[in-house]
Amino acid sequence: MIYVIYVAVIAILAFIDQLTKYYIVKNFALYDSLTVIKDFFNITYIQNYGAGFSIFQNETVFLSVVAFIAIGVLIYLLLSEKNSPLINKIAYLLIISGTIGNLIDRLRLTYVVDFLDFYIFGYDFPIFNVADCFITVGCFMVIFIILKEGK
Repeated sequence: MIYVIYVAVIAILAFIDQLTKYYIVKNFALYDSLTVIKDFFNITYIQNYGAGFSIFQNETVFLSVVAFIAIGVLIYLLLSEKNSPLINKIAYLLIISGTIGNLIDRLRLTYVVDFLDFYIFGYDFPIFNVADCFITVGCFMVIFIILKEGK
């Protein structure tokens, strides 16, 4: 039963990511920007042919292979740590879901749809998407777990 819950959570989160990207692609032209909060948050449609912060540009095959490996390792951790705390499982599920969301884009489009555009303390932060949020939150949770457990 727990496996069904894991699959459902991953599917729902990846679907949310894909739904937001679909909305952006259907309602924005490439590089269009909508100010949501002046001098803080815009929705700006871009196509990212690399990974976070646009590293590994045009390395779709490499990034896809890395994503498949990461998903496999995280699924292994999720299933092998049966007695681990709920926070561990949530972290793994978030990272898996985000990785799948971006992998779908890479396999389908050869790029990732990004659109969340923040200006934080005068810094124009790299544009990202919902999948990236899932991955980032999940990674911070893993870091917290490691620091808390002292491993």
